[in-house]
Amino acid sequence: MTNPYTPMLILVALGAGFVIFSVGLAQIVGPKRYNRAKAEAYECGIQPSPQAAEGGRFPIKYYLTAMLFIIFDIEAVFLYPYAVAFDQLGLFTLLAMFLFLLNAFFIADAYVWKRGGFEWD
Repeated sequence: MTNPYTPMLILVALGAGFVIFSVGLAQIVGPKRYNRAKAEAYECGIQPSPQAAEGGRFPIKYYLTAMLFIIFDIEAVFLYPYAVAFDQLGLFTLLAMFLFLLNAFFIADAYVWKRGGFEWD
């Protein structure tokens, strides 16, 4: 009898092999036209500010947008099992999920709103 983890290990090996093959093939076949723009840091299409390069302040809006994305992903990960098993769960779980949503969604959004993350120039 085989190990029950064998199919999972085969899938991981196939995925890693595909990644290594794709990256290697791109290095061999892909164009090699390097220029100054490709070497610079990418800041969502906005020209990098000279203050950030000199150690000055960096706009926090980029990080706040990323934080919102992560918060929404975490909510989806925790809400999916709750939605699947909603019929068998009781009032305690409903209250726990309500507190989780209050904490993860509303408090995080209030923080981002206060910091100006929703206001794009």
